[in-house]
Amino acid sequence: MDKILRGIMRYRVLDRAIMVKQFQEVRDNPVPKAIFYTCMDSRMIPTRFTETCVGDMFVVRNAGNLVPHSEHFIDEMTSCEPAGLELSCIINDIRHVIVCGHSDCKAMNLLYKLKSKEESSVEQRRISPLKSWLCTHGQTSLKKFLKMEGDFDKPMLFTGETPQRKFVAYIDPENKFCIEDKLSQVNTLQQLQNIASYGMLKKRLEKHDLHIHALWFDIYTGDIYYFSRRAKRFIIIDESTYECILAEIRRYYS
Repeated sequence: MDKILRGIMRYRVLDRAIMVKQFQEVRDNPVPKAIFYTCMDSRMIPTRFTETCVGDMFVVRNAGNLVPHSEHFIDEMTSCEPAGLELSCIINDIRHVIVCGHSDCKAMNLLYKLKSKEESSVEQRRISPLKSWLCTHGQTSLKKFLKMEGDFDKPMLFTGETPQRKFVAYIDPENKFCIEDKLSQVNTLQQLQNIASYGMLKKRLEKHDLHIHALWFDIYTGDIYYFSRRAKRFIIIDESTYECILAEIRRYYS
């Protein structure tokens, strides 16, 4: 708390006036362009590595950047993730949904361990809200990952905006990342499929009026990757790839 209070005092001196001005500029007409789902990991600061400002995007964070599939909710049962989809995509009419996973994700490290029946037992889930959350909403990612049997030269198949718009993915074809990071990338792509499961988004997705994207952040290098459906893999966003990625987005997602 000492650190937080000192930070607030510095904010009052250095940043408050600038932020208040930004708040005033968007007060009556905020126009966020995206909703950004990412992990609650303390090392993930999405507004910093995307250089976004006040009013630019909605941000939803949880353990493992999971967006539960609609099949988990009946009647009035729900969670903040689909509520965020409604607030952003239906009420505010944003056009881009982004899911961002990352390396060394503690939630994904634990999800990988949950392949053990002992670790994922009912008893364990009852005493661990985190294990229960991951077993419930990360199980599809884990099953799809384990089905590869460690052979990531093989393509994986995911469903995109509609059941007909499937896409192929090669996970870490250069074998740069550890097994848990590979699972993190699979999990990030699985969330695109989960997002598309919500009936309230169906018409916009079918009309190509709403677009879903996947990013992946390498904690230890600071590099950010974009999943390119054209390249069928996560590609680093840098000076050599920026124009190519931008051209793909403008062609297919604008």
